[in-house]
Amino acid sequence: MSTSLASRQAAAAVVLLFAYNGLVIGSYAASIPTLTARFGLQPWQLSIFFICMGLAGIASMQLSGRLSDRFGARRVSLAMIPVLIIAILAIGLAPSVPMLFVAGILLGIGNGGIDVAMNAIGVQVEQNRPRPIMSFFHGMWSVGNLVGAGLLVLLGAVLGQADPTVIATCVTAAVLGIAAFLVAWRITPETAVIAHTDASGAKTPIPRSAYLLGLMAIAFGLGEGTANDWSGLHVTQLTGVDPTTGALGYTCVVAFMVVIRLLGDGLVTRFGRRAVTVFGGACSALGYLVAATGSGLPILLVGWSLVGLGIGMIAPQVYAVAGHTAGGRGLAVVVTFGYATFLVAPGIIGWLVGTIGIQHTMFVPAVLLAGLLLVARIMPGKDADVIPTADAETAWTDPA
Repeated sequence: MSTSLASRQAAAAVVLLFAYNGLVIGSYAASIPTLTARFGLQPWQLSIFFICMGLAGIASMQLSGRLSDRFGARRVSLAMIPVLIIAILAIGLAPSVPMLFVAGILLGIGNGGIDVAMNAIGVQVEQNRPRPIMSFFHGMWSVGNLVGAGLLVLLGAVLGQADPTVIATCVTAAVLGIAAFLVAWRITPETAVIAHTDASGAKTPIPRSAYLLGLMAIAFGLGEGTANDWSGLHVTQLTGVDPTTGALGYTCVVAFMVVIRLLGDGLVTRFGRRAVTVFGGACSALGYLVAATGSGLPILLVGWSLVGLGIGMIAPQVYAVAGHTAGGRGLAVVVTFGYATFLVAPGIIGWLVGTIGIQHTMFVPAVLLAGLLLVARIMPGKDADVIPTADAETAWTDPA
């Protein structure tokens, strides 16, 4: 008997997919310093590694979106879990740099594929529920991400050595993946197949709204990428504290992002996706303005908390509207815009930091995120009736 999209089991399946994907990425990200030391990687080698993984992810996203619409997102999501299992295991056990690169490419394929497919399932689950739930799903990814990183810290305290800790972390993540796959196989619902053809059988284009949503993804992709890579260093340099204390900047970003994603669906129900996205853009832009002009540890931590609070609101709404209005193809476009920006953000911001300084650089994401206040007009308002049609040029009607 298949799982109903309206059931609690279906929601639990999406939670499982998001959480496991987050756990794998958290385990991998926490392992990067040790892997760099294990193979003596130079900065240029690490950059090429990230680029290879990113390009694999982008290609996988495009294919995943189309396959999800043609065969159902359940099949794509389930197919990506074994890829993630093999990839994280290979990263932990890689004996050489070429094998590490192969593992990174596999991780990019698995991450990109499941990212689009699980969001596509989440959108259809949300369509069959009385209230929004996409923010909660994304919150579970953040929780999984923290668990993955925390797993390495915990095992490090037990094992005491870097390499055995990374191996144990990756093996544990792989074992948890096997359990996740077995459960997901039983409870993940079948999703609708979307033909993307008109009455005459001709293929329909991706709605223009998907590319506008992609512009929004660029803004929050740069904002989130900057926060992840530079918040700790920003606090450390401007306040003169030690790096451990400076890491509180990143901690504030992640903590407030998790909190708002767990609470965000209630805000969407009450105020609508447009208002939540506008507030998220304003809040994160204000946070970056504080980072660009403030001084002192308490003030800067407030700024980074506002960044996390604001950005945490935006992505779930943009992805949800993309899936509702443009199906897997449109969702793949939007996710790719955000993901590609997230990948190139460190390089862009790094160049700006070297040119104008780390504090003045924070004006750049502030301006982009403030632009969401204008672009967010394309989002449905509180009383909008979102129509679950993949190829509608405007897939909602707003009485206002």
